[in-house]
Amino acid sequence: MVEVDAEPFVESDPTGRYGRYEELLGSGAVKKVYRAFDQEKGIEVAWNQVSLRRFVHDENMMKRLFSEITLLKSLKHDNIIALYHEWTDTEKRALNFITEYCTSGNLRNYRKKHRLVSMRAIKKWCRQILWGLEYLHQHEPCIIHRDINCSNIFINGNLGQIKIGDFGLATALEGNHRARAMIGTSEFMAPELYEDNYTWNVDVYSFAMCLLEMVTREIPYSECNNVAQIYKMVASGKRPKEMDKIKDPEVKSSIEKCLDAARPSA
Repeated sequence: MVEVDAEPFVESDPTGRYGRYEELLGSGAVKKVYRAFDQEKGIEVAWNQVSLRRFVHDENMMKRLFSEITLLKSLKHDNIIALYHEWTDTEKRALNFITEYCTSGNLRNYRKKHRLVSMRAIKKWCRQILWGLEYLHQHEPCIIHRDINCSNIFINGNLGQIKIGDFGLATALEGNHRARAMIGTSEFMAPELYEDNYTWNVDVYSFAMCLLEMVTREIPYSECNNVAQIYKMVASGKRPKEMDKIKDPEVKSSIEKCLDAARPSA
């Protein structure tokens, strides 16, 4: 007998194990993320769906899309979003992959929702972000995320558990070679990313900006109106005005040290 009050699946994966709901969890330039359910484990998961129609003639973008899948498959860490299953729907021309679902969403929205957060809690979040970054940077080959910001960091609020996600802009480095592609979220980008010549240190810079946002609940460089203005300030070494709002000298010192340490030696 069919349960009439049961929430219906919009679609299921080829194995029938995962079912997608209508609810949209997030949407980006190339990907939509829906709430879904793993019927075998009885847990909620995230159904990531990328339409391939618009990228059929864009070889570089296709490589980037599939590189995220390949990358996620190789990562196993408590502070990294896990990949469970992936497949390509040739009929709908869509790339689908099932990932871990963090019940409280991204850290940016979570911090806005909870205004009174102690430094002890923020330090706990930071430790987990750094554990995740350490894992990525010590991976063989080294992996640079390149887009660390509070909207790409997720949290299970009931556990205080942090997960780094959205690896669409990540790149792997062999040996000590430097990456050469200017890409990321401008407010969180290290000067080297703009200069198109960088190492894993750029993630350290972005982490410092995340810490600044976690403490102030404001996105860095909010005084700027466009990317050009942000670049001008970053290139000249000017700190965002949000730094003036930090009263704790230890926190300010930690941010400054990360920003200074992020510059790789020549």
